[in-house]
Amino acid sequence: MTLPTVKRDNEFLPQVLREVIFDEQTVMKRVEQLACSISEDYEGSEVLAIGILTGALMFTGDLVRRLRIPASMDFMAVSQYDKDLPNAEVELIQDIQEDIEGKSVLLIEGIVDTGLTLNYLTRILANRGPASLKICTFLDRPDLRLVDIPIEYLGFQVYQEFLVGYGLDYKGNYGNLPFVATMNL
Repeated sequence: MTLPTVKRDNEFLPQVLREVIFDEQTVMKRVEQLACSISEDYEGSEVLAIGILTGALMFTGDLVRRLRIPASMDFMAVSQYDKDLPNAEVELIQDIQEDIEGKSVLLIEGIVDTGLTLNYLTRILANRGPASLKICTFLDRPDLRLVDIPIEYLGFQVYQEFLVGYGLDYKGNYGNLPFVATMNL
């Protein structure tokens, strides 16, 4: 099914999208800046980048490709129920394959909202004995935070509008967009 498009800001957008918040050039520039910072911080060592599926898939791939240090990738997937509740249950549905004991681990997320998912994953990973465990997120929405999460590398801070693109989807759609946009919900 093809979505009707309208011309906005020299881009053709499906009508369900309202506004481009971060265009492709802005996204790629910020990814490059993050890769430079991470490369400097991990200079002389190797890092294991763990992306959280599916929202961080595109970001993880683009970020790791731009690192100037030895890096490998692995992925985790989680499911969360009743996201609006502080005691929301998080379930690990895909674990990493790598043994992380003694390794420098960079946990990569697409967007941090409540922090519940990252809190759950950092506890799991910390118990496996990594040399270090740092968090990198493409987007951070601190006004929704329910638990404190230390984010060492941050792409952009955003607020409560629902966003899609660059890995973030709505009912499985729009995650493939190379930019980030708001939706007409």
